[in-house]
Amino acid sequence: MTLLSGALKINSGELVDTIHQTAEKFGAKNRWGPEPTQTGVRRLALSDYDKEVKDWFIQQAKSLGCKVIVDEVGNIFATFPGKNRDAKPTGMGSHLDTQPTGGRYDGIFGVLSGLQVLRTLKANDYVPNYPITLVDWCNEEGARFPMSLMSSSVWAGISTKEHVYGLKDVYDNKTTVLEELNRIGYKGSVESSHVANPLNCHFEIHIEQGPILEMMGKRIGVLTSAQAFRWLDVTFKGMPQHTGTTPLEYRRDALLATAKVITGINEIGKKHHGVASVGMMSLSPNVVNVIPGEVSFVVDIRHHTDEGLHKIYTDVRALIDEITLNKAGNGIPLEVEIGDPYPIPTTVFHTDLVDLIEECAYSVVGEENTHRMVSGAGHDSCATGSVIPTAMIFVPSKNGISHNPEEYTKPDELEAGFRVLLETILRYDQERVE
Repeated sequence: MTLLSGALKINSGELVDTIHQTAEKFGAKNRWGPEPTQTGVRRLALSDYDKEVKDWFIQQAKSLGCKVIVDEVGNIFATFPGKNRDAKPTGMGSHLDTQPTGGRYDGIFGVLSGLQVLRTLKANDYVPNYPITLVDWCNEEGARFPMSLMSSSVWAGISTKEHVYGLKDVYDNKTTVLEELNRIGYKGSVESSHVANPLNCHFEIHIEQGPILEMMGKRIGVLTSAQAFRWLDVTFKGMPQHTGTTPLEYRRDALLATAKVITGINEIGKKHHGVASVGMMSLSPNVVNVIPGEVSFVVDIRHHTDEGLHKIYTDVRALIDEITLNKAGNGIPLEVEIGDPYPIPTTVFHTDLVDLIEECAYSVVGEENTHRMVSGAGHDSCATGSVIPTAMIFVPSKNGISHNPEEYTKPDELEAGFRVLLETILRYDQERVE
């Protein structure tokens, strides 16, 4: 296959420079090495740093001739014009928000690679057949406001703006999404809907966040699907009592019950060849000499099949029911509350787009450096994939590390991934049939 991008002048190194420049300006945090680029990024959704990087992104997009709109839940759509101006745009995107202990690449690489595609088209006076829209999806991480894929899910019709508006900041349990959208000026007027504001398809490039590509010596991952996942918000309520005067057999210990869940779900995950974790927890009264009377935590379960996820979910619910009986204490059951959001099913990416990415990867890095694989993490493409043709590209992550300041992908690997994305966008634009 002849490389369409081979005819274009590409500013090698500009993408990597932009990644590091924006990291320094908008949230550099948690230094892990002596080099200037050896920090992570803490850019929580709808924070001041998030506002600043969104402002920068819009300015960059407008300088390329893009029309920019912001929807009701903070998603930014930057559309580069094409010859068929009234056609649905070819979509690409990811997110600019991070985890509290985030690195420089998770999500950020996807948005900035898309921006580099548009820069390359502009620099070469290349006019695509169809408009190309680059999207910064708002709050993919779900770190500050506890809902992953938050605003892409509203756009896809999986959730509603009313639901996400009411989500509260996990740090103060008071500030809402709606308040912060208004505060930073990113509650747009455009309806958040794939019907009202459509894309023809969605491509996303992302770091792997796992060790597979590096271990196999591959440069590009071609995603066939992404794991199904589900979160359970659990609160155990027992009895806060004196730790020194209350015998073990007289207790209603909410933290002990939580500990049994944590160890139990680990065995359930192994049993069904999936994963299950608890990564967030709060307890009360949080005093050394008082038995915890209330503990809230979130169970995160994932599997590469919907059937496997359902088996894990069923066993986890049975485990919680059993532990609630408080057989380890005085036999008086604990109170339990379970928030049970609708699961995100296995996302199977569009076969034609997967094949197209693979062909482009073969041309850019060679068949021997390309690998088909499944994503262990959820991405905004899991939301878009429920309503439009969607596919993803992975690049390696050093030691499989992500959601950590030491997250790292080599510059030549980032550049190779960008070139696969560029070739894919050009090829799709040329071969697209309405």
